[in-house]
Amino acid sequence: MGFLLYGALPPTVHGQAARATKASKGPRALGLLELAPNGKARLIPITIMIDGQYYDAGAYKADPVPMALWSETVYEAIRTGVSQGLFTVTGALQKKDPKNGMEWLAEGTWQSASSIKAKAAKKPVSSVPRGMNDDEGPPVLRRAGSSNPKPTEPAAVPATPPPAQAAPAGSPATASAAPPPSSPPAVAPATTPSTPDQAQGDAPPADKDRPELKRGKAGAVSGEEAQKKAAADTSAKTSGSGPAASTTVSSEVPAQAANQTQLIPAISDSHGPDLLPYAYNMRPGEEEEFRKKMLAIAADDVRARAAQLAPKNDSAPQPAHAPAQRSKTTTKPVLPIFENVQLRVFDLGNVNEAELVLTAQAHMPPSSSHTKAAAQQNGDLEYMITLVAREDVNGELRKALVNVTDAQHLDVIPRLDLIDAVDVDGDGRAELLFQEVSDAGSAFVIYRVIGDRLYPLFQGTLG
Repeated sequence: MGFLLYGALPPTVHGQAARATKASKGPRALGLLELAPNGKARLIPITIMIDGQYYDAGAYKADPVPMALWSETVYEAIRTGVSQGLFTVTGALQKKDPKNGMEWLAEGTWQSASSIKAKAAKKPVSSVPRGMNDDEGPPVLRRAGSSNPKPTEPAAVPATPPPAQAAPAGSPATASAAPPPSSPPAVAPATTPSTPDQAQGDAPPADKDRPELKRGKAGAVSGEEAQKKAAADTSAKTSGSGPAASTTVSSEVPAQAANQTQLIPAISDSHGPDLLPYAYNMRPGEEEEFRKKMLAIAADDVRARAAQLAPKNDSAPQPAHAPAQRSKTTTKPVLPIFENVQLRVFDLGNVNEAELVLTAQAHMPPSSSHTKAAAQQNGDLEYMITLVAREDVNGELRKALVNVTDAQHLDVIPRLDLIDAVDVDGDGRAELLFQEVSDAGSAFVIYRVIGDRLYPLFQGTLG
């Protein structure tokens, strides 16, 4: 339904107009990889797309195991469009959650992009593939000064040199006139080390539509290089951003502690497009400018939520001249105190257009009157805000989504935790993946940014 919604809209977004990538028809499965510090990994199924329709991957064809968790299905972990490695499903199990009930999980083997690259580097590449001179292969022409052929292979040297060998032996013309009969790139795949997904083709799948990973070895290598570049860019930006930058995570992937479980989106699709990085390339100082603008918008929304929760006291008498006094005095708006601010700046269409996502905790200072009233009724409230905005052609930020809640009202307004930007439908443009958390449980929701609005492509069921 969500697919038909944005498919029917006119192509007003520059990213869609500039990209001719055809969306995948599926099957294309999306999961969330939980990577522990000890290297163990497991996968949570999120959604699976079949013929442009989205289904709950934990329930689709669960007879007895969901299709997205069939054994030997390979997922590629992708962080902001950069490959992180391969996860191969070896088994599926159900786990009981206190709020969500029974949940499906996949266990499997994990290979990081760096380990795949290291294995490829250890195996030497032969200049002449095995079997090239066997059977009816063409004779090998050796250059002057090369090693002598084996005595058992006298036919390897032609009896009569071709016309191109008329120059004296040992001259430059002789060496350049005898190129090898075949070029190494034509036979390079024969010596390329296999990856775990290549073993998938040995056994016939139980279903012709089972999700399979597109061979992504090149993506893993490019992911290694992109990570080094992102780390260098981040360190260069934070070095001159001042004390305020210490409370903000860079627009790149938030830093993960060494003992913290990493959450990485993972895609399984045998016909998906090539990977594209979805991090926005910012100019020096642009990240701090984005941060100030986003915090200013967030401050208005937090103040509005705090005023909404403050109890109304209509019984107190109001003096007749009160409006006139208020009009003469101007007071600055109370600024919320923000903590754990994280700003992510994406280029979802890979067309140099910024989409910003800010998440933070906030509380009003004790001096504000409405906070005192709210604290008497609701306690010391800590607000949780998620703000999504998009920069227009004039450099102004257009608010696309705002979510403000607190721990006492999660049953009414669930909290939105950003996971990452990921290409869910395989059209080359990324969507925003969130986890929705409430008192009833948690679920995943996927939004597509179109202009200054967000459209849900997939909405999981809470609990």
